[in-house]
Amino acid sequence: MDDIKKLVDKPKNFLDQLTRKKWILRIRRGVYMITPLEAGERGADSYTVHSFVMASLLTRPRPYYIGYASALNYHGFTEQTPSSVYIATPKPKNSQKMLDINFKFVTINPRKMFGIEETVVENYKVNISSPEKTIIDCLDHPEHCGGIEELAKAIFFSKDEIDLKKLAKYAKRIGNTTVIKRLGYITEVFGWKDYVDLLSSFKLKSGYSHLDPGSTIKGRIKEKWKLYTNAKIDPKRWQQ
Repeated sequence: MDDIKKLVDKPKNFLDQLTRKKWILRIRRGVYMITPLEAGERGADSYTVHSFVMASLLTRPRPYYIGYASALNYHGFTEQTPSSVYIATPKPKNSQKMLDINFKFVTINPRKMFGIEETVVENYKVNISSPEKTIIDCLDHPEHCGGIEELAKAIFFSKDEIDLKKLAKYAKRIGNTTVIKRLGYITEVFGWKDYVDLLSSFKLKSGYSHLDPGSTIKGRIKEKWKLYTNAKIDPKRWQQ
């Protein structure tokens, strides 16, 4: 917008006219994208922008990162394509839809703004959670990644691609001991002794948590992890 003000007397009218003609695409107030010539006569109506680029433009200048199911898919930890693009930000923002893409903004505590990487998508710099932080975030809120079983499956098949020490460090740093409980139980089911031994050394709160927060089933108590095991984790079924 500032650049346009230097060129024309009435920048808003000028931009509104370009938008109507489909020569530019309005992302949000004061932020536009120029439609390339190859988009043809339909202009912005046929122009597609990578959803991660749009997410970054919708959020900036607020701190943000692409996370949860979107990051899980980006890192190749799941084959499921999420129905929404998940964006974590410490400042509340209403979810919205643009170009038939759903953008879901998840408000998180500022202390959880760590483990963020910068990647380049279509020549734009985009923030996304690292592989380890993605898993920890999903353990914190399984409802944003397709559920606890889908997450457990992602953890199982990505063992060789994640850093154990970093994962444990992030589990402790996020400040929710339920994350440690869920990760401890899941890795115990997998028989991953190194993970179990490391996570067992962390102090857990006395209260009991649910493995699957979205389930109404109470489940049996796993005293070691102070966890209601109200979801079935069965690696054998995934390998069939």
